[in-house]
Parts: sequence; C-alpha cells; structure tokens
Amino acid sequence: MPNAYFNTFKEQTKIIRSLDEGLNQKTLAGSKSRVMSKELSEYQDDTTLLAAFAEEATRERAFTLLLKRYSERLYWHIRRMVVSHDDADDVLQNVSVKIWRGLINFREDASLYTWMYRIATNEAISFIELRKKRATQALDQSENNLSNLLVAEKGFDERKLEWKLQQAIHSLPTKQQLVFNLRYFDEMPYEEMASITATSVGALKASYHHAVKKIEQFIKGEY
Repeated sequence: MPNAYFNTFKEQTKIIRSLDEGLNQKTLAGSKSRVMSKELSEYQDDTTLLAAFAEEATRERAFTLLLKRYSERLYWHIRRMVVSHDDADDVLQNVSVKIWRGLINFREDASLYTWMYRIATNEAISFIELRKKRATQALDQSENNLSNLLVAEKGFDERKLEWKLQQAIHSLPTKQQLVFNLRYFDEMPYEEMASITATSVGALKASYHHAVKKIEQFIKGEY
C-alpha cells in the first residue's frame, strides 16, 4: 500500500481527534463529512465492508470507511496505555498497516472489532516494552515512567479527580492497566477481553478486582 495513503489516513485521524486538541467539534461539519457518513450508512455492518475490501476495485475505499468506523476507539485504547498523543498516533499507524495486511485473510473466528483490538493491544504493549528497553540502555528511567509522561500532558492537574485516576491506572502493571481500561472505559464483556488477551475469564475478573482495589487505595493516598 502506498505511503501516501497512510499520510492521508494520518490527516483523517487528526480530524477525528480534533476534540483532544481543544478544537470545536462543530468545525467538522461539511460536505466531506456528510459524504463519508452517507457511505458508512450504506455499509451497515462489518460483513459488507469486508466484502467490499475483498474486491480490489473497492478495497481502499472500504478500508478508509473501516478506519472511519473504528479508528477513534482504537486510538483511545492505545492512548490510555502509552499516554502520549504522539506515541499513540505512531502506534495507530503501525496498527493500521497490520490491519491492512491481515484483513484479506481475516477468517471471522472472532468479531472484526475484537480482532483489531487484539492487534492494537499487542502493538501498544510492544511499544511500551521497547520504550522500557531503550530507557534501560540509556540509564534514563524517567522516560520509562508513564506517570512522568502523564504529568507532562497538556492540562495536567493532579488536584482533579480525572487526572488522579489516570495516575492511579498508570501505577498498575501493564497487564492490569489493560484489563482495567478494557472493562472500565470500553465496557467490554469479559468474553471479548479473554479473546483479546488470551486470558481466562476468571483470571480477568480477579485482575480487574485487584486493579480496582489498588486504584481506590492510590486515590485515597494509601498505595
């Protein structure tokens, strides 16, 4: 797939996430957005999008519409793990490439949504592990500390509960962060979480329970 296509996709994702940059969502209105929405309505489910992707003539358009449908959720799933907007953007680019390359062989053993989340999760974890490795080699643990990245975020205010919650989440081990985010923010059923994380439902419930307890203690100043 040509690089120019992914450069276009990067611009599209910037528009989708304009709220994160403090822009007014009303600026998204316009004929281009309405055309995209109309096309999405024509593909009422993932099955029709997959069928369009299977045809070479409609493949790129189907992929664009697929990203329009799911990229915002994937972005925030990644962002909650890696913290930085720029890092999340980079990871999402890698995820989009892997989705493009793997979609033609997608066999629907799981839902498309779950399959893409699994790719995003693995890419985010790989990114975090690589960042840890680089920080260790450079003897710079501050780069590896997600809490430090969080403090550096625009608008950070540790007095506000929402930022305190984020600090608490990033004090957890990576796997517990993932479990908490999927359950709390994405409200994902444990069965889908099990498919994404290759972990039993029972273990996920226990991990979520422990994560909630640790977060409560952190916010109360006990952890």
